[in-house]
Amino acid sequence: MTAAEIIKDIKARKFKPVYLLHGEESFYIDQVTDYIEDKLLSDAEKGFNQTVLYGKDTDMATVLGAAKRYPMMSDYQVVIVKEAQDLKWAKEEGNSKEAEFVLNYFEKPLPSTILVLAYKYANFDKRKKIYKAISKSGLIFQSDPVRDYKLVPWIEDFVKEKGYKIEQQASALMAEYLGTDLSKISNEIEKLMLNIPKDVVINTDLVQKNIGISKEYNVFELQKALAIRDVLKCNKIINYFASNPKANPTVMVLANLGGYFTKILRYHYLPNKAEAASALGIPPFFVKDYEVAARNYNTGKVFQVMSLLREYDLKSKGLDSTGNVEDGELLKELVFKMIH
Repeated sequence: MTAAEIIKDIKARKFKPVYLLHGEESFYIDQVTDYIEDKLLSDAEKGFNQTVLYGKDTDMATVLGAAKRYPMMSDYQVVIVKEAQDLKWAKEEGNSKEAEFVLNYFEKPLPSTILVLAYKYANFDKRKKIYKAISKSGLIFQSDPVRDYKLVPWIEDFVKEKGYKIEQQASALMAEYLGTDLSKISNEIEKLMLNIPKDVVINTDLVQKNIGISKEYNVFELQKALAIRDVLKCNKIINYFASNPKANPTVMVLANLGGYFTKILRYHYLPNKAEAASALGIPPFFVKDYEVAARNYNTGKVFQVMSLLREYDLKSKGLDSTGNVEDGELLKELVFKMIH
């Protein structure tokens, strides 16, 4: 089930006694957890029937002790464990009483308790008996990171759900600049929406103005300058990055360039260039940029560029470097080698 489907069921009062929400992408885990915390019980019911615990501050005995209580003046009670990845889970080796106690609960959870385990930034071990028990008695939701080529439609859908409209080029700019962290993207979009009425279409100017992306000096523009081998513009952008390192961290710049040249390589090997937009997961109006880049960077040069990106990524992290070179100088050196 998707997060939206889980929330739809909860709205319809179709509950599971245990929800294990796990995965590397925290956005949907938080979305489901927050909805259950805010909406499942009425304000009057929450006082006696809602318990919120944090993994690092509790243990499984406390969690299940709370889960085994019966609700007061309500059909259900809710027990939420946030940051459940920090919870000390019962070891399954041997036949310890603790492991048996924990497993027994998940095999036969109390129907009047809704236990939510928000296990973030990692996948729960599917080999564990607990996982198998929850899969039978409750619901398991795995939240995986969104692939970079799906970010533009994700942003467009998110904006549409909020009642706004956004130009595809503005979505692409956000995807390139903000990366794949959905929580970060959603926060930036919501902040932007506070400053504009719903009848205004979000364009690149609004994105640049409200999210702090320079109109001329951003990773997006650096990619375009590299594509046509415009040395002067590349150096202007790198100088701007060097003077604004917090807004343009080198690790983000290198990651974006790595993704960009990976798509150029994929473009080279497309049997049907007419299908480039769907094959590369890019808006159709960007295809021409990749056509130009592919003419200026043959496959051999693209492989060389990708090797350079890996090399300078290590150097930016202090490996294979003297440690005395600033990130701005590393980027200048890298761009020079990429173009020549």
